Amino acid sequence: MEAIASSLASGFLLGGIFALTALGLSLVLGVLRLVNLAHGDLLVIGAYAGYFLLTVTGIDPLLGLPLIALALALLAAPLYHFLIRPLMGRGVEAPMMTMFGVSIVLQNLFVVGFSANTRSIETGYSTSSLTVGPATVGWIYVIGFAISVATVVAAHLVVTRTSFGRDLRACAHDSVAAAVIGVNVGRVRMLTFAAGAACTAAGGTLMGLAFSFTPSSGAGFLLNSFAVVVLGGLGSILGTLVAGITIGVLQSLGGVLLGDGYRDLVALVVFLAALIIRPQGLMSMRR
Repeated sequence: MEAIASSLASGFLLGGIFALTALGLSLVLGVLRLVNLAHGDLLVIGAYAGYFLLTVTGIDPLLGLPLIALALALLAAPLYHFLIRPLMGRGVEAPMMTMFGVSIVLQNLFVVGFSANTRSIETGYSTSSLTVGPATVGWIYVIGFAISVATVVAAHLVVTRTSFGRDLRACAHDSVAAAVIGVNVGRVRMLTFAAGAACTAAGGTLMGLAFSFTPSSGAGFLLNSFAVVVLGGLGSILGTLVAGITIGVLQSLGGVLLGDGYRDLVALVVFLAALIIRPQGLMSMRR
């Protein structure tokens, strides 16, 4: 019972981090209709950025989260402008394959810059645990859950309560009609891609604090994020949070009942089941 209680608690908290890691992918899919195959590698960038801050500068990765998010957003904006924007309107294949190429380039840069060794971000709170009743969870899960939920809720408020969020929803619904009524569709898309990259970087740093990672970890991160997005609903921010927690709990239970090596299998099964049973996801995007 203690193992199951700890698994449920850890899965619930970890699911919040999953929601943050998938938030950027959900926004990009919902607004740009871009299948970002480099999303997992952007998460790995966040993990390596946190590792670099701690080992080279001594800055705590959590304190450096805003800096990491801002840095990747500034890198993502020109990436969109020069590589993706010229391909918009030419079908989904060209930008998708472009991001696949970006993914390959990033993986090789990781190997050149950091070698193929397994890395982890080790801090006092990333290796300590908290016991509440029969459940024992890592402090990083608690901290990561709080940061992730706050970020997801903030993103939801921006999308639903601000003028930029109104423009974003208009572009997601019909970009041509949005342009007719005066929305700068290109600007909204670039800012959405940059904001998604910022969320991805922050989520990647939290994942690096919770798990070890390698230059090829992006593939597993991408699969998990796709499962969250499909289950939660394309472009649905609150749906992403609900789906992330659901998958986190199922993965943790699967790890206890089937073995830790079956975590990714659980995510894949949920992904396929969601496509078959409810392809629109748990919650549709609010227009």
